[in-house]
Amino acid sequence: MLVLGIGNVLMGDEGIGVHVVQRLEQLPLPENVRCLDGGTGSFLLLESMQLASRIILIDATIDGKRPGTVTRLTPQFSSDYPVTLTAHDIGLKDLLDAAYLTSGALAVTLFAVSIEPPSGIGMELSPAITNTIPLIAEMIMEELACAAVRA
Repeated sequence: MLVLGIGNVLMGDEGIGVHVVQRLEQLPLPENVRCLDGGTGSFLLLESMQLASRIILIDATIDGKRPGTVTRLTPQFSSDYPVTLTAHDIGLKDLLDAAYLTSGALAVTLFAVSIEPPSGIGMELSPAITNTIPLIAEMIMEELACAAVRA
């Protein structure tokens, strides 16, 4: 299983996916779980996605919800994904489209974290997003535990 955090840490809250992966790497994870800091995305992530039996993604979204709102989705197509940011090298949807085309059906769970539009460059997270990191990590640990029971 692959836990993939996407985000640009130079744009504050937009880097939430990377921060969550860093938090998870400090926890005892099942052997079959690989955490990956996907940064701003790149087709270099494609191989890791193709090799995974299951993918858990964490990414920021500007969807008008209260900052720090976490939405768990199980999209089947790239068009099922919420609006993400353009701060990535390539769009997450583009990367997923390539993975779907080359691998067939993917088992993907997305944790979309609502943020405010970035107001500039900076590495600090807002309090609302900082306070959400433990919750998201706990949600993912539960997801991994459920997946292990089903396997």
